[in-house]
Amino acid sequence: MDGRDWGTFLLPYEQTVEELKVKFKTLRAELKRREEYAPIEFVTGRVKKISSILEKAKRLNVSMEDLEIGIEDIAGIRIMCQFVEDIHRVAELIRARQDLKLIYEKDYITNYKESGYRSFHMIVEYPVQTALGLKKVLAEIQIRTLAMNFWATIEHSLNYKYKESLPDEMRERLKKAAEAAFILDNEMSCIRQEIMEAQKSFDERSNLTSRVLNLIQVLYYYRRVNEAAQFQQRFNELWERDDNEALKKLHAELLDVVDAANKGRRNDDV
Repeated sequence: MDGRDWGTFLLPYEQTVEELKVKFKTLRAELKRREEYAPIEFVTGRVKKISSILEKAKRLNVSMEDLEIGIEDIAGIRIMCQFVEDIHRVAELIRARQDLKLIYEKDYITNYKESGYRSFHMIVEYPVQTALGLKKVLAEIQIRTLAMNFWATIEHSLNYKYKESLPDEMRERLKKAAEAAFILDNEMSCIRQEIMEAQKSFDERSNLTSRVLNLIQVLYYYRRVNEAAQFQQRFNELWERDDNEALKKLHAELLDVVDAANKGRRNDDV
């Protein structure tokens, strides 16, 4: 084993993980704003532990000098999706990006592993600007459903406990659990449209509520306390009745009142 400075060696990988996490989270926010639905549920990332790097290098017979090209998942991003269909959409979005280079893909959903493992992997080359200049870093992006991720997390923990030598009984139970997760994903895909419509309705109500309450706060800020209190009372009643259409009308009315208050303040300042 060489005497490398591991902290310095891992810095570009840490930077890669942080930058990619921000970019995919931003992509999720933009898609929600543009399309009202984002195939990305949430994003996580990690840099492989030194012990894991050394163990994988030994298993794959990768020399210490070749770690940067021989171990492709030192930097790892995990993108979670609600539905299997979302995985393919996310993969398309990644292929179209200009800020990274796709090296190759591994489809463990269509061609799942014998253990039952399912996931979609993309190995990418990502350029990071370091203190010594531009450095191209390999990273692995895993795209999974929530059910796939739950199973894979459990399997990873058990493999760690049993040092990759799972007892036969445990192996069979994991296979059955993988099939159950697969069935769950299929069922969710069958009712995908209904789920998406329900989530859209929830988001619309949540956003409308925030806008109404923010406008009421503006009235309080303008010291129009009586009007603000009246609007708050009306909002409370409509909220209790779960009356979205009436909330929309209340919002439109509030916009007019706040707009008039703004014009009045501007005239007072002249």
